[in-house]
Amino acid sequence: MTRYVSSCFITLVVLFLWRVEDIADACRCLPQHPQQAFCNAEIVIRAKVVGKKAVSNAIKYDIEQIKMFKGCDQVIHAIFTYTTSCSVTLEINKEYLFTGKLKTGRMSITLCGYNPPWEDLSAAQKNSLTHRYQSGCDCKIIHCTSLPCPISTTDACLWMDWGTNNSQNLACIKSNGSCAWK
Repeated sequence: MTRYVSSCFITLVVLFLWRVEDIADACRCLPQHPQQAFCNAEIVIRAKVVGKKAVSNAIKYDIEQIKMFKGCDQVIHAIFTYTTSCSVTLEINKEYLFTGKLKTGRMSITLCGYNPPWEDLSAAQKNSLTHRYQSGCDCKIIHCTSLPCPISTTDACLWMDWGTNNSQNLACIKSNGSCAWK
């Protein structure tokens, strides 16, 4: 009898933990260096949010595009964020840098993307959007969260960002066959 009870108890615990993981399936994102976000995005724009509307399974933010840094030739008039744990909340009348994907002609963003308010970007980051990030897309940026952080390739930069300014002021650029922070 006790073996049966133990078996049932273990089964219930496993089912409970499985369900908790489902419920707590919040947006899990690794930090991205701004250059990584730029290189991984299909579209990168600066835009002002001017309206918000709920549509089926998504929130549509109407925007006024200010500048296209990367992407298609069309002007983007709206950005969509899907109503999941990874949806983005934006302020009306505020400018942002948006890095996102183009799906069936619609730009979409998630919480895991890099979508900071424009005013939060450093001057070096703003400059890198037009001059440096694109030239560094051949380089990989390896995020180091604890020491030691081995790097065994010349086409990567190690990003520790512990009291350094790598994400604020530097870009990983290839020069003479290897990548380095510049």
